[in-house]
Amino acid sequence: MTDRARINEAVKRLVVRESRLAVDPATVDDLEPLNGDLLRVNSLGFLGMLVRLEDELDVTLPDDIFAGRVFTTVADLVDVVADVVKEES
Repeated sequence: MTDRARINEAVKRLVVRESRLAVDPATVDDLEPLNGDLLRVNSLGFLGMLVRLEDELDVTLPDDIFAGRVFTTVADLVDVVADVVKEES
């Protein structure tokens, strides 16, 4: 499994958990809004997800990578985390 696929899987699993959904994370579309009709990720939940992603992926997500960015979809978050993982490897 590629790093991006592993990150995508982890992000989807965590957003589904944060949204308290009983759906298979694999069924969540990459372009699904993080705070839309299906997923309900608020700012506090988003911060918690970042901490869990750091633990699960053994990566440090620097605070400055989030400055001025808007995370609208699952793919937006996957892109940023994938960039950090690539830089650290």
